[in-house]
Amino acid sequence: MKMKKILLILFSFLFFFITAGEARAQIFTTEKLITVDIGKQRLYAWENGQVLMNTAVSTGMYYTPTVKGSFSIYKKIPLQDMRGYFPPYEPYYIKNVPSVMYFYGAYAIHGTHWHSKFGWRASHGCVNVPVTQAQWLYSWADQGTRVEIF
Repeated sequence: MKMKKILLILFSFLFFFITAGEARAQIFTTEKLITVDIGKQRLYAWENGQVLMNTAVSTGMYYTPTVKGSFSIYKKIPLQDMRGYFPPYEPYYIKNVPSVMYFYGAYAIHGTHWHSKFGWRASHGCVNVPVTQAQWLYSWADQGTRVEIF
């Protein structure tokens, strides 16, 4: 009897995690959509339910995590200087950040030319994208494009 109970709990646990992953992976939309999977450090651009582009990204570090949730691009800037100071990290000033798309407050998806740590957490909260992929995203995504970060 005890073995049956253990197996039932184990089966229930496995079923929950297997189906939860599948549900998250299925995207049903006919609109443009950007998803960012923080755990996998990947960004996906969707249109008509199909992935058009995916790339490794760098999201926020431990003390400056990328915000999770449902957003939309509210402002696009082709080239911008960025600065900030978020202790315990060093202050930064970066000139000519390309393909900036703001989705929540000061959080943005943008091109990154000052590091190549894509696939690892390395930002102060923004979603850092390789420059070539960021240029493609910037020209493809309209203001108002939905952004889902999980």
